[in-house]
Amino acid sequence: MSIDLLQAMKVYVCVIESGSFSRAAPLLQLQRPAVSKIVQGLESHLGIRLLNRTTRKMSLTAEGKVFYEHSITLLRDIENTFNLLKPE
Repeated sequence: MSIDLLQAMKVYVCVIESGSFSRAAPLLQLQRPAVSKIVQGLESHLGIRLLNRTTRKMSLTAEGKVFYEHSITLLRDIENTFNLLKPE
C-alpha cells in the first residue's frame, strides 16, 4: 500500500488533538474508517504501534508520543515555509 506521509501525519496529529478517530473524521472531511485506515497504514509503514486502542479508549504509546511531537514540529515548519513564499 502506498501512503502519503504528509497526509498521514496530519491525520495522526488531528486524531491525537481531537481525542478520537470519530471526532477527527469530520474535521478532516473524511469518513471514520478512512481515518483509521490512514493511521493503520502509517503504523505499518513505520513498523511500530503509535496508539493503543480499545473500543472505548485510545492512548499513545511511547513511540507514538515521540512521533506526535516531531510531527507537529514538522507540520508547523512546512506551513511556515509555504507562508514565507506567499506574495503579500
